[in-house]
Formats: sequence, C-alpha cells, structure tokens
Amino acid sequence: MSVSQRLDALGIELPSVVPPVAAYIPAKAHGEVVQTSGQLPMVAGALPATGKVGAEVSPEDAAGLARTCALNAIAAAAAAVGGVDRLTGVLKVTGFVASDPSFTGQPAVINGASEVLGEIFGEDGRHSRSAVGVAVLPLDAPVEVEVAFTFA
Repeated sequence: MSVSQRLDALGIELPSVVPPVAAYIPAKAHGEVVQTSGQLPMVAGALPATGKVGAEVSPEDAAGLARTCALNAIAAAAAAVGGVDRLTGVLKVTGFVASDPSFTGQPAVINGASEVLGEIFGEDGRHSRSAVGVAVLPLDAPVEVEVAFTFA
C-alpha cells in the first residue's frame, strides 16, 4: 500500500507546507534522505496552543500537537522530493518539548509523532528518536519535531 493510500485509509489529509518563520527551508533532500527543519504544530497558519507542557498545556494535548508536527513534517518532506509516495520510511525523529521545570514526560509527548508515523509508514516507520525538554521554543510553541525520511 502506498503512503497516499495509507493516509486515505486512516482518514488523514496532509496540511499545506508551513512557510518558514526565519531563514531556512522546510526540508532538504540529499542522496536518499530528506531532512525536515523543526516543524511546529501549526494549523491553518496558527498555533492552536502555546506555553509550557506540564503548566499551560497538558501532556495529552501536547502529544496531539506532536502528531500535528509529524504531519507537517511529512508535508514538508513530500514537497521537497516531489510527492508523498516518494517517501519510503522514517530514519530519525527529534522532538523538543517546551517543559515546565518539573515536567519529565517528554517521551510520552513525542509518542504523538512516533505513533502517527508508525500508522502511516508501518514497519518502515520505526525510527530512532530523541525527546528533549527545553525552556522555550519559537513562537512559544509547546512542541517542535524534526524528521529524517528515506525516499526513492
């Protein structure tokens, strides 16, 4: 089953590529890998939530935002390589969680991204990963995710 067929089966519509907010491009391909820039959980040009996870944003809501980041990453990678069906798998996910100082559940938050990538790419969606707590993210976003995909 192709990636676009899996997206259809899951009822997932990819968003438009989020325009950069600074001096970078959303994704860059090299060899058989396309690396995304950090993707914020933008929906229709806006952040649906801001603040620190464990304070203003619940861990459950943050996991949903990480899922949105992953979908934004797929959109960016697909645009860089000429279509979503050219993406063949996921190599690495790096997730950043703007965390209240007492919050230690970053891995569970980034599971929101990892799980949707697994649903979409199946076994080829299994990946290495980092989940990092940080003091603040751009635009006061609760999460940011970057993904390295393989493509053909």
